[in-house]
Parts: sequence; structure tokens; C-alpha cells
Amino acid sequence: DFKGDYYAVEGAHSAVKTAQPIALYFGGSSAAAIEVAGKHADVYALWGETYEQVKQVVTQVRAEAAKHGRKIRFSLSLRPILADTEEQAWARADSILVKATALAEQRGFVRREPPNEGSRRLLAAAAQGSRLDKRLWTGIAGLLGAQGNSTSLVGTPEQVADALLDYYDLGITTFLIRGFDPLEDAIDYGKTLIPLTRQLVAQRQAQVA
Repeated sequence: DFKGDYYAVEGAHSAVKTAQPIALYFGGSSAAAIEVAGKHADVYALWGETYEQVKQVVTQVRAEAAKHGRKIRFSLSLRPILADTEEQAWARADSILVKATALAEQRGFVRREPPNEGSRRLLAAAAQGSRLDKRLWTGIAGLLGAQGNSTSLVGTPEQVADALLDYYDLGITTFLIRGFDPLEDAIDYGKTLIPLTRQLVAQRQAQVA
């Protein structure tokens, strides 16, 4: 049973019981959300922001968690765009933006000011340009008002894995990735991007050890 300011439930339960504890993933970039994350979250989830933005929020969340004697892991969501060459990868990103723009116009999409801090942070990044840091692309976020996981890393599998390692160095230990072509991209990620990223992380861990 629970009765709070916004929710009230009685006799809530799940018929499914877990065999082991489940990590609690939590997202939210407002000051209030970060306070909740520091107290309760096992993994704090971010969208694909710039290096500077990620460094800032990781520092904030860690400080909040430390108040409760806790440590938190971090997850980052991105939509990698891969190709055999960097030029082909950027051409693919441009093609995706053209198709998305046409669909938005066809459906009468109207971009509105987002109500959540996470989207506002992505739009602040997009306002700096469509290509940021090594290969962060904000084209779709800028077009659609940063509604959800919409930023990308663009390049060859080796280049994108290298950029993911930069985020790892900032404290990210989980990457949630999905593509604009879900099946084909998942195959590419499994064949190239994921093994390359794991290899780079293993090398980094060996250096630290």
C-alpha cells in the first residue's frame, strides 16, 4: 500500500518474482530528478549529450549519491550511424535527416518547446551545431525538438567505438544503442561496433590496472 501526493495504491503486487535483485535505471535531468537518482537509482540514464554535458551531470549525480553513502553507475543512449568510410556515414546521416524532414512535413509536425529538462539540454547542444565533439550528430534532435533518444555518433565502426570510449572515460559503463534501420543496424552493431568497443574498454582497464 502507498499513499502520496500524486499516487495512491492498495494491495499492489507482482505475480512475477525475480530470481535476483533488479538494477533500478532512472533518468531525469532536473534538479529534483537528480536528487531522487542520488537517493534511489542504481544506474542513472542519460541521452547522448556532449562530453561537457555528460561530465557535468555525472559529477552532479555522483555528488548527490555521496550524500547517501551510495555509488551509481551510468548509462548513455545513442543511435549510432555506421558506414565503411566516414564520408559515407555522414552521407547516410544527411539522408536520414532528409527522410525525417519529409515525414515531419507530411504529418504536419509542429515543434514545440519541450516540458522536460533532458530535451532542453539536447536542444541546447543542437543549438551549438549539428556536428559536435568528435562525431556527435544532433540533426534529428534539432528537427524534432529532442523528443527522446535522438542523437547519434557518426562514422566508421572504429571511429564510433573510439567516441564511445571517450564516454566510458567520463564514467559511462552501459551503452543503450539502437539504429534508424533497426534490423540492419543491430546486425552491424553486433558484428563490428560492440566487439570493437569491448576491446577498447578492455585495453583501457588493462592500462588502469
